[in-house]
Amino acid sequence: MKLLKRSADLLLYASAFFFLFPLYWMITGSFKDQSTTIKIPPDLFPLQPTLANYVRLTEDSFIYNWLLNSVVVAGISTLLACLIATMAGYALTKHKFTGQTIIFGAVIVTMMIPRQLGLVPMFTLMRDLDLVNHLSSVILPILALPFGVFLMKQFSQTIPHELLEAAKIDGCSEVGLFARIFLPVVKPGIGALAIFVFSFAWNDYLWQLIMLSDSRKMTINVGISTLISEFSANYGAQMASATLGFVPILIIFIAFQRYFVKGITVGSVKG
Repeated sequence: MKLLKRSADLLLYASAFFFLFPLYWMITGSFKDQSTTIKIPPDLFPLQPTLANYVRLTEDSFIYNWLLNSVVVAGISTLLACLIATMAGYALTKHKFTGQTIIFGAVIVTMMIPRQLGLVPMFTLMRDLDLVNHLSSVILPILALPFGVFLMKQFSQTIPHELLEAAKIDGCSEVGLFARIFLPVVKPGIGALAIFVFSFAWNDYLWQLIMLSDSRKMTINVGISTLISEFSANYGAQMASATLGFVPILIIFIAFQRYFVKGITVGSVKG
């Protein structure tokens, strides 16, 4: 039994190394000069680290604008999408109304439709609203994320009705029930959803590429793609730009990982 456990642990460590090594190579490669990045055999660690790649990025591009735009898009999308999904989950589980089942069924069906099928209608809508080339055009489609509604509904079902009924008896209003009773209990679910929404908004390359053409209004992923031809032979600069696009996602995951694990576990067990 111990041998089996040790074998499983070794397999887990090997898998973690396999998946994390490309990230390690990308981050360390961003601190190498051109001659070191193409060196054979390669250096596993930069013996003479340099910030030249990052300096060149800041000189030859709007990298700070792109980072700020991505933070604004992902931050606002995460905040509003989590709020809307949480309110929808609260309404669908703690209240009874006509068409409740149909609405939730529509959410499930929407999750099954490939997002690419909606690109043309969404673009037409944003064009008619005169929002093309505005950051709001890449934020609005994310706010009513079907997966967010599904996740928060499933998680909300784990909260006993008696808890809310007791608060009602004590004279708590509907807004008070949601803000003071419901929200604190569903924090793990919101934390899990926040990671999904932030990652989705940060990495939503195709829609952002369609909607944003002004260099100063581009997000980090779209902006980096415009540098491919310029840095086609500079692997260090390519790794530096990829690192700048990856680090915020890593920070968000580390900050919310305890909510992520608990939220996914609870939401998948009951519901």
